[in-house]
Amino acid sequence: MESHVVRRVRMAVAVTFAVHGAVTGSFATRIPWLQEHLHAGPGELGLALLAPAVGSMIAMPTAGRLIHRLGGRASTRWLIALWSLMLALPALAPNLAVLWVTFLVYGAAAGMCDVAMNAQGVVVEQRMGRSIMSGLHGMWSVGGLAGGAIGVLAAQTGLDARIHLGAMAAVLLLVGLAIGPRLLDIRAEEGADAPPRFVLPSRHVLVLGLIGFCAVFGEAASQDWCAVYLRQITGTSAGVAAVSYTAFAFTMAAGRLCGDMVVRRLGAVPTVRISGVVATAGGILVVVARTPLPAIAGFMLIGLGVAVVVPLVFGAAGNAAPTPGEGVSGVATISYTSGFIAPSAIGGIASFSSLSASFVLVTVLMVAVLLSAGALARRPSFRPASDLAPM
Repeated sequence: MESHVVRRVRMAVAVTFAVHGAVTGSFATRIPWLQEHLHAGPGELGLALLAPAVGSMIAMPTAGRLIHRLGGRASTRWLIALWSLMLALPALAPNLAVLWVTFLVYGAAAGMCDVAMNAQGVVVEQRMGRSIMSGLHGMWSVGGLAGGAIGVLAAQTGLDARIHLGAMAAVLLLVGLAIGPRLLDIRAEEGADAPPRFVLPSRHVLVLGLIGFCAVFGEAASQDWCAVYLRQITGTSAGVAAVSYTAFAFTMAAGRLCGDMVVRRLGAVPTVRISGVVATAGGILVVVARTPLPAIAGFMLIGLGVAVVVPLVFGAAGNAAPTPGEGVSGVATISYTSGFIAPSAIGGIASFSSLSASFVLVTVLMVAVLLSAGALARRPSFRPASDLAPM
């Protein structure tokens, strides 16, 4: 039976993931308000929304060094606080230039906090002796759905985004600071060299990152294009098209929340292979679908198939490097690049051919996940739960 200390630390990490997701979900619902408030055209807004990606890609490789210097508890606590505070700032930007700079810092905080909290999850998983990473990412999805739901209500009631996002930032900041002292204080051994300022991933971490790249590509392509796909390819109504995203997000969250149970029973490699089969089947169904129901079912299968892949890749990478922070930062930088590339890649292929053809690429990448699952065979050397203490 898990000790009280183990449950407390695991809960603290889970809440941290949920707070991170809630910031993302809250912000996503108010992007239309930002566009209207700043009188930005689609091209101008699209350029501004590249800034978080740039900030995240620049900052993530440095996270391992920050964790080494401050320790796991302090770095995660203050990064989740910074990430929460950043939620309030974009709505205060007076023009697009300031918004771009704000988004740059917003993305940097998001990326570094992502690395720190995943490093926490890796170490807790090691010491508990069983898989927990999928459930932690499931909590991120739950937080995102909750933040998004509150944001939808705020938008429907006409609440000013500055008030909505400012209030959410304050609440999430307090939650992040309150839970911070319960996190695990991961510290390097005395006399250990600090990681390089920018971490170059090892060959094994690079392979894991490419698996994550494929999974995130399928995730980003589906969540950004599923509704458009339903409208253009199946000719359905806007309401039914919107259901496709909800169905996709639901199966992804459910897959992550249940994923640890599957991993404990089957192991990481068989789980990723099965995930690859499920996601590939979903991709094929999407490509051939010409009516709403099979298309929605296909997107649901893609969501279910990719759900556990990234958590397992992060866990494996954290154990493949000298420190969890180095491994996670390396694989996160590679994996999340895909999320920035996928939407435009799908659109580019569709402009020359069709959306159905663009999802052939998604299907091929899902096959790549299936074929490369063996790279996750290296599992951590678990430490006993009794060794886990947040002090």
